[in-house]
Amino acid sequence: MFETVSTYFNLPWVYYTFICIYAATTITIIGVILSENRNPVKSLAWVTVLFLLPIVGIILYLFFGRSIKNQRMISRRNRRRLRKYERAPNIDKHSLGLSEESLQMINLAGTLASSPYYPDNSVEIFTDGTSKFEAFKKDLRNARHSINLQYYIFEDDNIGREIRDILIERHNSGVEIRVIYDHVGSFKVKSSFFKKMRRSGIQAYPFLKVSFPQFGTRINWRNHRKICIIDGSIGYIGGMNIADRYLDGGKKFDLWRDTHLRLTGPVVRALRYSFAIDWNFMGQPLLENDIDLVSYPATDAPRAGMQLLTSGPTSQWSNIAFMFHKAIAGAKRRVYLQTPYFLPTEGLLKALQVAALAHVDVRVIIPRHSDSKMLTYASYSYIAESLKSGIKIYFYEPGMLHAKTLIIDDEFTSVGSTNFDFRSFECNFESNIFIYSKEVNAQMSDIFNKDLGHSTRIIPFEWRNRPYRQKAVESLVRLLSPIL
Repeated sequence: MFETVSTYFNLPWVYYTFICIYAATTITIIGVILSENRNPVKSLAWVTVLFLLPIVGIILYLFFGRSIKNQRMISRRNRRRLRKYERAPNIDKHSLGLSEESLQMINLAGTLASSPYYPDNSVEIFTDGTSKFEAFKKDLRNARHSINLQYYIFEDDNIGREIRDILIERHNSGVEIRVIYDHVGSFKVKSSFFKKMRRSGIQAYPFLKVSFPQFGTRINWRNHRKICIIDGSIGYIGGMNIADRYLDGGKKFDLWRDTHLRLTGPVVRALRYSFAIDWNFMGQPLLENDIDLVSYPATDAPRAGMQLLTSGPTSQWSNIAFMFHKAIAGAKRRVYLQTPYFLPTEGLLKALQVAALAHVDVRVIIPRHSDSKMLTYASYSYIAESLKSGIKIYFYEPGMLHAKTLIIDDEFTSVGSTNFDFRSFECNFESNIFIYSKEVNAQMSDIFNKDLGHSTRIIPFEWRNRPYRQKAVESLVRLLSPIL
């Protein structure tokens, strides 16, 4: 009997049928990729994967290759209702005393995502987890009305449990608390960690929960934002997640260097608006009840005009990538960039090269070794062509550099969750704060120069002579960089 079955499944027609089905599926997927008119580099990467990795390539595409561009996160009606409560100011931008380049940036953000410009905000800059979490915990403990917290990673470790317990205590004191965590980013965290929050009454939910049968349609789209709004008056945004490694460097590093901001002023309304959209997208009620609790504590920090810009796979445009491109293209004196992963799109790489060739001082700091070996090799593959154009590349030596900052000339600064890579620009839900202030720009420049003191500049001659084996690995990994 078993011999009969074996012979049956070894018949040529079974083999040829399988080959035909596989070929038809592959051709159909390639047709879909081409019909979407994506970035040619990314389209070619997917076609290469489909041809070089039979069967596996199809599975990878189903999980990571599908597009949701132009899909609405919330209805137009709900968006209009939230905009009304956001109370965006109506100001004469030309009276702000900003440069023409900054005014164009403000206009671009407004066109891309109806992002309002908010004057007269204060900002406190954190460059280490210890100082950030001390201020953060103090603000959480002082909350009286509401806490809206959104993080890509919310670990079940010392700091994670401490933050969770503070949230539970505040909820028991009558504070309304909502938590959004990314399901993929927090995938290793036991469900009991978040269940304890929910049992206490905290509304804590994963963004795009990855489960069957939605597994293949959701795993590639990650909410990478790190935002918190306390009582509608204090906002946090930047690159730090909630995890012990931001305090002690974790198991791989002696130090974890990042940048995070504490904001007060009317721009906190924009953070509230962003959180409300994500909350409603998750199927939760529209948040209209605590947006008028805004009161701005006095602070000695410099006042600055700001815009919040969000971007994601549902956006019509690559919002943050467009803003970066405009900022770099308009630079006259300097471009300072910090990023944990340097995998620029073709357009952004050309923008950096053009700026450097025009004798703009372009400097990029990346970690010598990141928390991902594959992304480290992929980042290395872009260094040689960057150096040829005069871009100065530096390796940060003390530990993991996770900061995501862009400083242009003397007035414009960007801080947020967006890495300088394909995933952040095209696949992740990201948020960055754009700051138009010479004082804040000077502070951020001082921080950048301090990091330069702990970094090693890459010498073109020495980089060209690195081992051939390393070059081969870099080139191979680079083929996959658009989909990493």
